[in-house]
Amino acid sequence: MTSKASLSKTTRRGGRLSSVLPEGYATLLADLKTRVQSAQLRAAVSVNRELILLYWDIGRIVVEAQEKKGYGSAVVERLADDLARSFPDMKGLSGANIWRMRAFFLAYADGTEKLAQAVRESSHSKLSQPVRESPAILQRPVGESKTGGLPAVITSLPWGQNILLFQKIKDPLERLWYAHKAVEHGWSRAVLTHQIESGLHKREGKAVTNFKRTLPPPQSDLAEQTLKDPYNFDFLMLRSDARERDLEQGLLDHVQKFLLELGVGFAFVGRQHHLEIGGQDYYLDLLFYHLRLRSYVVIDLKMKSFEPEFAGKMNFYLSAVDDQLRHADDKPSLGLLLCKERDHVTVEYALRDLKKPIGVAQWQTRLVESLPKNLKGSLPTVEEIEKELRDSPLPS
Repeated sequence: MTSKASLSKTTRRGGRLSSVLPEGYATLLADLKTRVQSAQLRAAVSVNRELILLYWDIGRIVVEAQEKKGYGSAVVERLADDLARSFPDMKGLSGANIWRMRAFFLAYADGTEKLAQAVRESSHSKLSQPVRESPAILQRPVGESKTGGLPAVITSLPWGQNILLFQKIKDPLERLWYAHKAVEHGWSRAVLTHQIESGLHKREGKAVTNFKRTLPPPQSDLAEQTLKDPYNFDFLMLRSDARERDLEQGLLDHVQKFLLELGVGFAFVGRQHHLEIGGQDYYLDLLFYHLRLRSYVVIDLKMKSFEPEFAGKMNFYLSAVDDQLRHADDKPSLGLLLCKERDHVTVEYALRDLKKPIGVAQWQTRLVESLPKNLKGSLPTVEEIEKELRDSPLPS
């Protein structure tokens, strides 16, 4: 039974609780907050799932009515108006959105059998199997809802993201790959748009590495998926004579976009991180810690094509990082060489007998990729433009 003394600590004074609270109250409050938040999240997920299933069902009914009864666009528009009048407080019943529901149904209904087969195959495939080599692009089994085969992962995404998926991606397997990634990493619509437009599914896991030989599974599989090739630095505008330090500074000036391109799990540790080895000073271009891999990641930036000696120096850096920075619970540190270009065979030979896990990938920017070769280097520099403006007389 609670003592009178403990009760007196929580009596009201002037309509307000006493500031002296019983022992354990803060823990109790934190636990209840967590439970309320979890219930709110489950309710939101449940509401979203039912809404997506409703839109799927409306789309199905509209398609069937058009096929069996010959309803035209005018009937669909009238249907939208009548629904909106019947449910004035419900958003999403506009004519434009009804047409989106129709497209939503068709996007998955047309490939239901193909998707079901891919789901069955993916349940037997390994997580490490490259997307580019497997018809089962999903990488993990996907359940089906009770509404004609709509993959369950689709009901976990908000309607806006679903619109983005079926409008931008025609291949249903590729669409589901991005749906899984969006759910797994909690991508916003803006992030999902960026990943689709940058072709992430074609780049993830394509860096040339020696991870299979230097890391034990499953870490080697996860590390392989963590790297991509090429890395897309479209947010940078580098001049043709830019140096490695310019690239490094540009990435840090856009650190949020850089982290987005690196992928989920990268935490920035430092730039030009100092190491003292044998009485000499060495500096790492960029140092990260990967939260899922539980390991340091050393990134070395190169403004030219890959050369074999780059791998040897990275091997040296990783030995030092493992010795000086790595904690007992950390996994082996990883190295990523980002080069302007790389030859696959040359990289394979360079990495073959190294003991440290290293990956090599290319990086690209919009400026270099979009300009024809005969125009590269012929555009005026910022200094030339400024000089022209200074020398030009002002209009009277």
